[in-house]
Amino acid sequence: MKDTSRGPARAADPAGRLGTLAVLVLAALYSLLPVWWLVVSATKGSGDLFSSNGFWFAGRIELVRNVSELLGVQHGIYGRWLLNSLLYAVGGAAVATLLSAMAGYALAKYAFRGREAVFNTVLGAVLLPAPLFALPLYLMFSATHLVNTFWAVFIPSVVSPFGVYLSRIYAAAAVPDELLEAGRIDGAGEFRIFRSIALKVLRPSLVTVGLFQFVTIWTNYLLPSLMLADDRLQPVTVGLVAWKEQRGQTVPYNLIITGALLSVVPIVVMFLLLQRHWKAGLTSGSVK
Repeated sequence: MKDTSRGPARAADPAGRLGTLAVLVLAALYSLLPVWWLVVSATKGSGDLFSSNGFWFAGRIELVRNVSELLGVQHGIYGRWLLNSLLYAVGGAAVATLLSAMAGYALAKYAFRGREAVFNTVLGAVLLPAPLFALPLYLMFSATHLVNTFWAVFIPSVVSPFGVYLSRIYAAAAVPDELLEAGRIDGAGEFRIFRSIALKVLRPSLVTVGLFQFVTIWTNYLLPSLMLADDRLQPVTVGLVAWKEQRGQTVPYNLIITGALLSVVPIVVMFLLLQRHWKAGLTSGSVK
């Protein structure tokens, strides 16, 4: 008598496998071709940029020369833009991660009146598109005379509703109540429990929150372009777009492309350095 407890093994459909492979190849090409074009174009001089194949190298590799000329344009303003972006992104991501961890931990582990209403408000802020906040933020900072200052970009960057949402999910799944009760029995205060116990348990997931916030701040264009008029305060995204709008009259296109390539490097470095913690953070809240 045949064992029917298990279903019959189904042979893989060759047509289905080929279709899946074709979709994956197209998705990879769609994602990687612009990056490849950017890398290739950054190695060309201004003469070869439009006269050669856009997806292959020209005769000479001019990347080092392009970087050297880029850093000298307008008294080194590009280096200042990179530094501004690092200050906004690193500082904003660090503070936003800490605030998100505190808020998410409180929403997950403390019972208080209106907790669900607060969380639903945070969830609603996640669903709203970020550009909707740009004009109200500008009016608010204009009234407080903070427009065209460092704080006009930094303060909104430390608020992350998505980070609060993720932190609450991670805290509810990864921080056992018994561990917190043990800390209270030992006489530890609530802040010490959060600092010594909860933060250590949540560390892998908070890397994910920080990385997402870093990328969000680094690639943000609308808020700094609206808030800042001083070139010395602008991040690299706003500066490169301003150069591009001059249609190569002040800065050659090959230097603008080289600047765009260099602006991607910090994001790639962050992903590579935090990849292990980032993967752990994405899965830490999936199984309770």
